[in-house]
Order: sequence, then structure tokens, then C-alpha cells
Amino acid sequence: MGITDFFTDVWETFANPAADADQPPVQGGSSTQSPASGTDEESSEEAEVNKQDAAKGECAESKECHGPKHHYDECAQRVTGQIENDGKAKEDCVEEFFHLAHCASQCAAPKLFAQLK
Repeated sequence: MGITDFFTDVWETFANPAADADQPPVQGGSSTQSPASGTDEESSEEAEVNKQDAAKGECAESKECHGPKHHYDECAQRVTGQIENDGKAKEDCVEEFFHLAHCASQCAAPKLFAQLK
């Protein structure tokens, strides 16, 4: 697995939420209240992380982060083309990815802190 595969997987994870994310939990399975699955505190921490991921994903797709996303997408296309043609990449998209991640974090932070008040 190359570095471009890693960043492609990361991008797909944040850009495309899971299909079953909006589905209610299946009845008859293990309860989240059981001691084996953890405490209520752990469940609330997971919910906070999901809000953060959702906010960052929305921000990455927003007009505010259009520039960094456009540069990242172009770079990913170039690198994918290089791998398909030559079997290896001559560059990576680490810098573009960090610019996009920074933009998404800066955009999402005020929204997340507003929910704390």
C-alpha cells in the first residue's frame, strides 16, 4: 500500500460517510449498556468524535475549502495517472492533504465549540 493509497482511503472515509451511519441500531444485538461493550462515558466520546468528523467532512466540501480541495483533487489525479502509467508516483499529495485538513479543521472548530455552549 503506497502513500497515495493511504491518502485516498483517508479522503474517501471523510468524504463519503458510511451507508449505515443514519440507520438505527439493529434490535436483538448486544446492548451498548452492557459492561462488555464499555461505559456510557465511552459512548458519549464516540458521539463527539462523530460530530467532529461530520463537521470536518462538511467543511471540506464547502465553498470555504474549495481551493485546497481543488488542489488536492488535482494532485490525487496526477499521482493516480503516474501510478497507472509508470507503476510508481513521482510525487505525493501530503502538502495538499494537510492544507485541506487544516482548512476543514479551521472551518469546523467554531461550529463544534458553539455546540458546547
